Amino acid sequence: MAIEIKTVGIIGAGQMGSGIAHVCAMAGLDVRLNDRDTAKIYSGLATIDGNLARQVSKGTITDEQRRSGVSRILAAESYDDLAACDLVIEAATEDEATKRQIFTALCPSLKPDALVATNTSSISITRLAAATDRPERFIGIHFMNPVPVMQLVELIRGIATADPTYVSAKAFIAKLGKISTMSEDFPAFIVNRILLPMINEAIYTLYEGVGSVEAIDTAMKLGANHPMGPLQLADFIGLDTCLSVMQVLYEGLADSKYRPCPLLVKYVEAGWLGRKTKRGFYDYRGETPVPTR
Repeated sequence: MAIEIKTVGIIGAGQMGSGIAHVCAMAGLDVRLNDRDTAKIYSGLATIDGNLARQVSKGTITDEQRRSGVSRILAAESYDDLAACDLVIEAATEDEATKRQIFTALCPSLKPDALVATNTSSISITRLAAATDRPERFIGIHFMNPVPVMQLVELIRGIATADPTYVSAKAFIAKLGKISTMSEDFPAFIVNRILLPMINEAIYTLYEGVGSVEAIDTAMKLGANHPMGPLQLADFIGLDTCLSVMQVLYEGLADSKYRPCPLLVKYVEAGWLGRKTKRGFYDYRGETPVPTR
C-alpha cells in the first residue's frame, strides 16, 4: 500500500541535497541530512539557513517560518540516524559506483517499509534498484536545480518499482508544492535527454570557433529567449555533471551524436567545473564573471 511520507532522509549535503532538505522542511516534513563528510552536513545546514534568511528579506516567508523550517532539519551523521525515515533520497555525486555503494550500505539501517529514491539525472533506475534489498520500493525522484525555485520533478520507475511506491512518491512531490512528470527509465530521462545535448552542441560551437562564449550565450538568450545562455547554464549545473550525463547518453544509446565535446572533457580534466570551482566557461573569481574563451 502507498504510505504517507512524514520524515525524509537525504544523503548528500551539497547543492542538490541541501535544496531538497530546504523544500521538504518548508513543506512541514521532518528531515535528516546525511553526508559522508560530517563537516558538509553542517555546512549544508548553514547554507539552508542563509537561503531561508534571504527569503525572509525578500518577504517571501516570515522569520517565524524560517525558524520553524530550520528546526525540522537535523544532522544524521550515520545511516542508523535514518532508521525512522519513511523515504530516503540519495543526492550524491553523479557516479553509478558511488550510488550503488551508498544503497548497499544504507538499506540494513532502514525500516522494512521505507522507500528509497535517487536524485540521479541520468543513470538507470533499474540498475540502481538492484543494489538495494527493496527494488519494488525504489524510484527515481529527479529534482531540478535550484530545487527551491524549480517547479518540475521527474519521477522515474525502474522495472521493479511497485505501483504504491509511485503513488507515494507522486503524493510527496505534490505536498512539496511541485509538479511531477513521469519518465520511462531511459538514459537521461526527459529533461536532460533534451537539455544536455543542446549544451554539448553549444560547447562544440565554441570548440569549432563558430562563436565565442559571450556570442553563443547572447545568441541563445536573445535569439531563442532562453533565461541564460547554454554555457552559463553548464557552469551552473557543473561541467563534471554535464560530462557524466553525456557519457551516460553516449554509452547507453550508442549514437555518435551524444559524444561529449573534447573541450568539455578538457575543462573537467583541468578541474574547471563551473561556478563551484570559480572557473568554467566563465571565470568567477572577480566581481563580474569573465568568459574564459
